[in-house]
Amino acid sequence: MAKILIIDDEPGIRDTLKDILSYEKYDVDDAPDGKAGLEKIEKNDYDIVLCDIKMPKMDGMEVLSRALELGKDTQFIMISAHGTIETAVDATKKGAFDFISKPPDLNRMLVSIRNALDKSNLVTETKTLKKKIAKKYDMIGTSEPMEEIKETIEKVAPTDARVLITGPNGSGKELVARWLHEKSERSKGPMIEVNCAAIPAELIESELFGHEKGAFTSAVKQRKGKFELADGGTLFLDEIGDMSLSAQAKVLRALQENKISRVGGDKDIKVNVRVLAATNKDLKKEIEEGNFREDLYHRLSVIIIKVPALNDRKDDIPLLVDKFLNDLAGEYGTAKKEIEDGALDELKKNDWTGNIRELRNVVERLVIMSGKKITADDVKKYC
Repeated sequence: MAKILIIDDEPGIRDTLKDILSYEKYDVDDAPDGKAGLEKIEKNDYDIVLCDIKMPKMDGMEVLSRALELGKDTQFIMISAHGTIETAVDATKKGAFDFISKPPDLNRMLVSIRNALDKSNLVTETKTLKKKIAKKYDMIGTSEPMEEIKETIEKVAPTDARVLITGPNGSGKELVARWLHEKSERSKGPMIEVNCAAIPAELIESELFGHEKGAFTSAVKQRKGKFELADGGTLFLDEIGDMSLSAQAKVLRALQENKISRVGGDKDIKVNVRVLAATNKDLKKEIEEGNFREDLYHRLSVIIIKVPALNDRKDDIPLLVDKFLNDLAGEYGTAKKEIEDGALDELKKNDWTGNIRELRNVVERLVIMSGKKITADDVKKYC
């Protein structure tokens, strides 16, 4: 049941609204002035606050501002007998969901409340989803290399500095990029990923910059590229060492001028994008061999984060295994499977050429193939 707080210094208004909303099956509370209303907001979680603007002790605008400072997700619907367009605009600018003039049109108010509840539910769902995503991409490990990476992320993420993430396949480069985005000022914007190795050379430019209708045979309509889709957020160029030289030149221009042009178009489009790049290649060697532009390398590598191979951080294996066991229990809908210390010791002895990705696959295999508890013998047999 949705919980609504009515803040109004007119008892008649409060009582009328309370009767109507209670009849509509809402859980309704009320307060006679702004100060009393704010105290209730501090102590309780309300889905909706119907708040008068002109009140003694504290006006409605201050209640709105103070509630937002508390970090409450409550949706405010402001009510006033002195309503003007300027007041309505000011209220919505400060974070109110809606503004209704007195005497309130009850049908309009009920519609506004329903819409505000829809928004409130959406905000809650989004926060829950973000928590799930954050948990999925959690950085596991307390080894020295991992602590250094976490420290670097904390320093670099709030800036717009470009970051080049290096490391072998399966070591967690995407995870580092994800955390750089989540801890940045751009976290509310999109994070768009492009696997440069998975896209044919002849299509990479269209993928990154988009194309105009008729730019080539299969271009039946205009299409935005990844740079445009990432506007206001982060663009993650994975395996950038596999990008063609012509695409590299266009990426360099985009980084220099903060604008792109679609394939087949002559119009410049401004973009506001933070670029993160990753590679498992030695780009300096690729530069010597003429496969990668040195000027692009210097543009991308303002900060370099080297992600270690799993063989260089084996002390983190127990923590990683514990996470994978938790994840798999959730995926399979079963109890978390236990693992013996001897089995963890055996896992540490393995040569993890496939890094964390390989470890995750092995843990899943052990969960499926072992008995009630994963033993050292299971690891020797199935690893």
